[in-house]
Amino acid sequence: MTARRRPGGLIQVGLPIWIYLPATIGALFVIVPLVAILLKIDWAHFFPLITSESSRAALVLSLKTAAASTVVCVALGVPMALVLARARFPGQSILRALVLLPLVLPPVVGGIALLYTFGRQGLLGQQLEVLGIRIAFSTAAVVLAQSFVSLPFLVVSLEGALRSAGDKYESIAVTLGARPTTVLRRVTLPLVVPGLVSGAVLAFARALGEFGATLTFAGSLQGVTRTLPLEIYLQRETDPDAAVALSLLLIVVAALIVVASASRRLSGAL
Repeated sequence: MTARRRPGGLIQVGLPIWIYLPATIGALFVIVPLVAILLKIDWAHFFPLITSESSRAALVLSLKTAAASTVVCVALGVPMALVLARARFPGQSILRALVLLPLVLPPVVGGIALLYTFGRQGLLGQQLEVLGIRIAFSTAAVVLAQSFVSLPFLVVSLEGALRSAGDKYESIAVTLGARPTTVLRRVTLPLVVPGLVSGAVLAFARALGEFGATLTFAGSLQGVTRTLPLEIYLQRETDPDAAVALSLLLIVVAALIVVASASRRLSGAL
């Protein structure tokens, strides 16, 4: 353990030397497989592989459905996070556990749950069928599947931001006569914008990479439900080079999202 004095006079405590070994192993565990993909790519045919009709359709569909599911997550997740962070009621801890359950639930199980809810013979699907509304195996099913697995990411991020911000400024606003809606709009939400943005970015990234729930609930119809992860899975069986090229494309998109989110957090911290 080492220590050094910062310019402000505070002492910065260093880390034990041995901690760098598992940290390095962990970093290599993530980085080496990504390097393996780079080494496997057929660079001579890279652009034709990622610009084929099926690849372009899958990418466009993924971006559209991920954006739509992010909107759903914001619309539903912001009120949920506010209730969990600010309200007090019986069974709150149970509700939080259920809301966050998709974080640890296998996506295919989530897909089955959605199928038995919105499918033709599902809990709500039968009533929707009478109205002429069919959700399963449609683009709407992709959005629902992505929203189901992404929503907890936004709720966790925003709830944490709300708890970190505290309610001091909200209390001051109330004492000055502000109504609850005004407090929410003028005080609470502006305070947690960075947390909301981070949560939305995480939700978008999770939706973009969703596979199991989408395949189970929406199927794999080109241009309708076949998102980029599904296209990669199918190409792996018929054209491994295309699968590797599309995998790199998805990695690049995800990396851009992560970098943008990290940059925003850093600028917010500064």
